[in-house]
Amino acid sequence: MVLVDIRPLTLDSLADLASLFEQGGDPRWCWCMYFRARGRSWANSTAASNRADLERLTTEADDAGGIAPGLVAYRDGAAIGWVSLGPREDYERLAYSSLLRPFDARPVWSIVCFVVARRQRGQGVASALLDAAIAYASDHGATTLEAYPVHADRGRVSGASAYAGTQGMFERAGFRVVEVRQWNAASPPRPIMRLELD
Repeated sequence: MVLVDIRPLTLDSLADLASLFEQGGDPRWCWCMYFRARGRSWANSTAASNRADLERLTTEADDAGGIAPGLVAYRDGAAIGWVSLGPREDYERLAYSSLLRPFDARPVWSIVCFVVARRQRGQGVASALLDAAIAYASDHGATTLEAYPVHADRGRVSGASAYAGTQGMFERAGFRVVEVRQWNAASPPRPIMRLELD
């Protein structure tokens, strides 16, 4: 069992999340906003604008007592992990993606991204975040969870490439593959996985 404290993101914990994201890699730029806006890229957004957008979403959730844009994992008072989840319609890019387009019309919550501090990787932090995400979604009325992880056939991948999680991690949590898609014949396969909560 991984000893971490996992909490919904609030305005009070945004600075903690910043300390995790600013360790480097894509989170330092995207602030986990990439899937939330269609067409967002390195060319038309900045780290500051992405952070402001995540802060706005967090403020809206805090003010309305609504759904947090994700969960933060802590160890010894420091943020060491993050998972982004929410109703699929909150992720505009998913609706327009040819690869990750909706599988069917069933209402689902999506889990799109994990971040784990470099020195904490390989210790089960992402799995603990996934367990917490399942509980959080269930507590907030979700009936189906969906994820888009790295396909098992790819083998070991870099931390940067595993931002969506791995197929094996989701399988251990009870998810099943409902479809496998590819961008083209040369691209890696991408499973769509689901867990029914009802």
